[in-house]
Amino acid sequence: MSTRRSQQLFARAQEFFPGGVNSPVRAWHSVGGEPVFIARGAGAKIVDVDGNEYLDYVGSWGPLILGHSHPRVVAAIQAAAMRGASYGAPCEPEIELAQRITGAFPSMERMRFVSSGTEATMSALRLARAFTRRSKVLKFAGGYHGHADFLLARAGSGIATLALSDSAGVPSDIAATTLVVPYNNLQAVEQAFHVRPEEIAAIVVEPVAGNMGVVPPAPGFLQGLVATAHHHGALAIFDEVITGFRVGWGGAQGLFGIAPDLTCLGKIVGGGLPVGAYGGRREIMDLVAPSGPVYQAGTLSGNPLAMAAGIATLDAIADTPNAYAELERRSALLEQGLRDAARQVAIPVSVNRVGSMLTLFFNRGTVADYDSATQSDTDLFARYFRAMLTNRVYLPPSQFEAAFVSLAHSDQDIADTIDGAQTAFQGLRAS
Repeated sequence: MSTRRSQQLFARAQEFFPGGVNSPVRAWHSVGGEPVFIARGAGAKIVDVDGNEYLDYVGSWGPLILGHSHPRVVAAIQAAAMRGASYGAPCEPEIELAQRITGAFPSMERMRFVSSGTEATMSALRLARAFTRRSKVLKFAGGYHGHADFLLARAGSGIATLALSDSAGVPSDIAATTLVVPYNNLQAVEQAFHVRPEEIAAIVVEPVAGNMGVVPPAPGFLQGLVATAHHHGALAIFDEVITGFRVGWGGAQGLFGIAPDLTCLGKIVGGGLPVGAYGGRREIMDLVAPSGPVYQAGTLSGNPLAMAAGIATLDAIADTPNAYAELERRSALLEQGLRDAARQVAIPVSVNRVGSMLTLFFNRGTVADYDSATQSDTDLFARYFRAMLTNRVYLPPSQFEAAFVSLAHSDQDIADTIDGAQTAFQGLRAS
């Protein structure tokens, strides 16, 4: 398999971009080799600039639940572009997308659109501090909530991939406003409130962790978080940038039957275009300018192209019979197939899955938090990643990321992926 053109482009890219990329994990540092450059995508497949075709389980890191270039989404973007790419003024599609979101997420009584998940979480936490008149935030080790300064404390995703516990350029006094405890550990949460009574404004959590690899919440964990936050006068914020419309129509809060005070969304609600949103209880959101004193603004917030893509995506999901049941069925087939393929050659793996997001950890034990995730054999994962790429399966280039199944993945695609994994595992065992 030749990747000569990708290599040439990567050499050129390094003249312009740090590490040759515009987001760290894309550089493939943790898996070795040089990244392939993608030319196009359709359905469940992508094609690189050298003409190599792959089954794609990255899906732009989650937004493409319908697959690449879905006709309804493409048509909606084209039509919106003909009317103008950006106005810097209100437009009707903002209302239309908001109506669909509040219908699926009743806890989001009011919302504000932004242009990224980072903006959404940063803004939601500023709002939580204003509402509670407190300064500190409680997050979980391995949880990634965007690259705002105060949130890059023991973050997962690219931070874990690059083996960094923090980020240069973050002043210590800003980092000190964030408290970090283990995921799935309610006792540690309670202890943090005991040590810092009346200082913690909010708990922010990925209700299904996706940036230390997929880690599901333990039974009662999310309910306990919300109850603990409220008992101590703090807010509970669910970062559903990944899980929103991914694990179910109402996200993780709908799946687990628990309503947070504030919710952050992104990815799927923009249909693959840059978008974010945060929202929650009316009395909290009414503190946002111009209704209240919490300032937040954005030139491209509510961008008509992203609104159109989001509306088309949500409508296409709603119009697909048994969409989430089908995603569950196909994802369960993939999960079981990967387990069986690894078992056949006695390679120890742990597969975590919630709905259509999953991670295969090269780990002998159960992965329930960041510390257990980091016990995984990242060298073995790197070899597996490269073997799967040779078998024309494109996976997230990090042990600490989620893979995503889309409605475009067919049963045959799943079977071909499992066949590729069997070959990859056999190669790992033989070497």
